[in-house]
Amino acid sequence: MTAQGGNDRSYLRFAAVGDSTTVGVGDPMPGTPAGLGAGATGRDGTWRGWATLLARALEESYDVSFCNVAVSGATARDVVAHQLSDATDHRADLVSLVVGLNDTMRSTWSPQALRADLLLAAERLTARGALLMTARFHDHGEVLGLPGLLRRPMQRRIEVVNEVYDEVHATHGGVRVDLAACPAVHERGSWSIDRMHPSERGHRALARAFAEQLAAAGLDVVPPAAEPDAEQAVTWREDVGWVVTEAVPWVGRRVRDLAPWAVRAAWQRVPGVPAGGVPAASAAGGHHDRVAVGDGDGVLAVRAP
Repeated sequence: MTAQGGNDRSYLRFAAVGDSTTVGVGDPMPGTPAGLGAGATGRDGTWRGWATLLARALEESYDVSFCNVAVSGATARDVVAHQLSDATDHRADLVSLVVGLNDTMRSTWSPQALRADLLLAAERLTARGALLMTARFHDHGEVLGLPGLLRRPMQRRIEVVNEVYDEVHATHGGVRVDLAACPAVHERGSWSIDRMHPSERGHRALARAFAEQLAAAGLDVVPPAAEPDAEQAVTWREDVGWVVTEAVPWVGRRVRDLAPWAVRAAWQRVPGVPAGGVPAASAAGGHHDRVAVGDGDGVLAVRAP
């Protein structure tokens, strides 16, 4: 942070990279019509989210220049390929790197590639001395209510992501939030109707958690309010409507990602099946592929305010 001439407030540059969570999907800007979030970016003005809420909290004490280059559906590779250049050009004092959940839900999953991309992103983002903000992920399969067949392999992948973030934190320092330790993560009201993205309440909880960590690190910031501007509970009718109109078509688009891998993993634990054995139907894309979880490419549905 550098002082500005004639101004006793310090200047703070904040850059955010990542996926739909950092875009703010699930927390529409007040007065903005709700809609689908596929391809949404942090620059299109449709979504607010935790990063914007945090930037506004910082504005109470600093002159803040905020650059959000996150894109809905982004993986760690997408951050490196498409977001780092703009983020580093911002010459930020504070940077956030929250990405990786989409990676766990792709058939292209590669722990080695994920590690290389996250370490490279962290190195470039902190090359000028910026304070790095990261997160450790929770068991999102629990939030989604997935059956064990899908939840266990998904959680194993999330554990790999967290191990990489542990390495990032050990190497580059900064502040981080452990989402599994945040009570709000386990509350239904913290999630949008799609259960993939935080609601306004959830985004506020995440912004508050990061603000508390930044305050402990010496920044002058008061956490944003915990209560939403306006809140409507998701009714059972909306939940059912979401399943019928959004989830079923979405499953059809995503059946070739995590589910086949999970079926193979489960099949290999069946007594008498040789290592590497795969049910013929699964290998051929048959009926075993009729269950899936999403990869976060877009919002399934957003309830209109």
